[in-house]
Amino acid sequence: MDSSAIRKKFLDFYANKGHAIVSSCGLIPDNDPTTLFVSAGMQQMVPYLLGETHPLGRRVANTQRCLRTQDIDEVGDNRHTTFFEMLGNWSLNDYFKEEQLAWVFEFLIKEIGLDPKKLCVTVFRGMPESGIARDDESAGIWKKLFSAAGIEAKDVDFAERDGMRDGRIFYYDETKNWWSRSGTPGGMPEGEPGGPDSEIFFDFGAEKLIHEHSRFANQPCHPNCDCGRFLEIGNSVFMEYVKRSGRIEKMPTRNVDFGGGLERMAAASLNDSDVFKTDLLKPIIEKIEAVSKKTYGGDEKTTAAMRVIADHIRAATFMVVDGALPSNKAQGYFTRRLIRRAVVKGHQLGIDGNFLADISKTVCDLYESTYGISRGMVGDELDREESRFRKTLADGLKDIKLLKTVLVPGTMKNEDGYDIPVKLTITESIVNFFFNLYQSKGMPLELVFEELDADGVDYDKETIRKKFQEKLKQHQEQSRTTSAGMFKGGLADAGIETTKLHTAAHLMLAALRKVLGDGVSQKGSNINAERLRFDFSYPQKLTQEQIKRVEDLVNEQIEKNVPVDKIQMALEDAKKSGATGAFEDKYATQVTVYGIGDFSREICGGPHVENTGVLGTFKIIKEESAGAGIRRIKAVLLKKAD
Repeated sequence: MDSSAIRKKFLDFYANKGHAIVSSCGLIPDNDPTTLFVSAGMQQMVPYLLGETHPLGRRVANTQRCLRTQDIDEVGDNRHTTFFEMLGNWSLNDYFKEEQLAWVFEFLIKEIGLDPKKLCVTVFRGMPESGIARDDESAGIWKKLFSAAGIEAKDVDFAERDGMRDGRIFYYDETKNWWSRSGTPGGMPEGEPGGPDSEIFFDFGAEKLIHEHSRFANQPCHPNCDCGRFLEIGNSVFMEYVKRSGRIEKMPTRNVDFGGGLERMAAASLNDSDVFKTDLLKPIIEKIEAVSKKTYGGDEKTTAAMRVIADHIRAATFMVVDGALPSNKAQGYFTRRLIRRAVVKGHQLGIDGNFLADISKTVCDLYESTYGISRGMVGDELDREESRFRKTLADGLKDIKLLKTVLVPGTMKNEDGYDIPVKLTITESIVNFFFNLYQSKGMPLELVFEELDADGVDYDKETIRKKFQEKLKQHQEQSRTTSAGMFKGGLADAGIETTKLHTAAHLMLAALRKVLGDGVSQKGSNINAERLRFDFSYPQKLTQEQIKRVEDLVNEQIEKNVPVDKIQMALEDAKKSGATGAFEDKYATQVTVYGIGDFSREICGGPHVENTGVLGTFKIIKEESAGAGIRRIKAVLLKKAD
């Protein structure tokens, strides 16, 4: 079954179970400083999981595009991707374990047609020290469901120690069967919801993946091992806990949060553990084969490189569409990192010249009907970034060549008279050199190793890897600390480009109210130096004529070079003056009102430019749904010459 059919069947199935179908939000979370990207389908549901009333009721389902940056270094095997689609359904204090587990089992075996004999499940072992009991209830439900399918389901504890033991239901601790956005209960921040989960695994068969020469041959095999036999395809989280005052407490509501990876379900449907052979990724792989003139599935190194390129360009395409243009900050940093890693892998495949934009066209064609993305500006953006990095990559290769010339000047003779390479001594300066190549020029350590290996340099790879990882971890911790205060008020920083776009957002809101009516109000924003993202209340898609009219109204105010006035006044006086505001309940009694002629008057904390003439040309690059009754605009400011 292809992915489109699985996606449609899922939404239809849960619609028939009384679920409202909501749209996918973009990859960049709105007004959520805790994460750079939407990494799970439940992210837009957090307020409702914590008790707010969802406008569409207690049963909701969708398909959500997601990005997990922590998986970047895992990509290259047959199952890891940074970008993926998550099929999700939620019960907001409505049904619970009995219905959820029965429905997901029914969907997998009746709608998709998976063989129930190839399914096994995991449940939570419990945390007695925290007052959280073992989930025998879910295990009991699973036993009944398997029994109804003619399968005796034995439950097993400590399979990670003792192996399968003919089991079908397996207990694991909180590192495997507890879910929150922050991992285990101990890692959950204050106010974070979470709970025990029950995961479903597809078994591709021991005979295909476990053999006497496997590095896993002498290790216990079980659903959560790494041999490749099992693939998790769905996870029902019973979200009934929250972190309060440092403790895990029961919430007054009981919720269900299900997520199932579409790529993985498609792989299970094919009975092939390689997600890159599904119709979501195979056309991209075929395009890479054509460009590189190499064959997927041949040697392991070529196959891994193709997987990295396919995943990273798919992810980067969506990141650019959702406003994360390549840069050295925040989301744009990860877009740039993915693009650069794809270029490096292309270099390893022997691809000369720019190729990313061409592959991105295939990505856009695959998803145009599902998410409304089109080639638009994506190809140009990827092409520009690739051109910049190719020059940097060439410089990095020269640096490595220079390093070899300086540190490995030649060879020595051994006692038998044969040439042997000079051994490279691992010093702190050498590790710093490699890390700077990685940080400043995007040169992965493995590429550095390849260049050294090509000349037969003798060196200790594992020592370098260890020291490199220590330095990388230190850098990542510093980066997290730096980014902790970002996105307050929707602004990434107070730099001039961000300030310009913030001012443009004021003009755009005023223009939207003139074009669509005074009922339009701001629902959230995220603005950085590259683009603005702005959510507002409106029940339907804007027409091209409406979008053009909004652009024209904003650009008219820019052309007029209107001064931006700032005045302090009482909140009540500001309201009486006609000033609009996004979140009035958060304002103090004294507020700052920014006025742009008689066009815009808004309560805001700044910063703003002094006059509109410095803004450039305002351009809307995307308009889409951001939820029920909420639309989202992404826009940029172009230089006049553009």
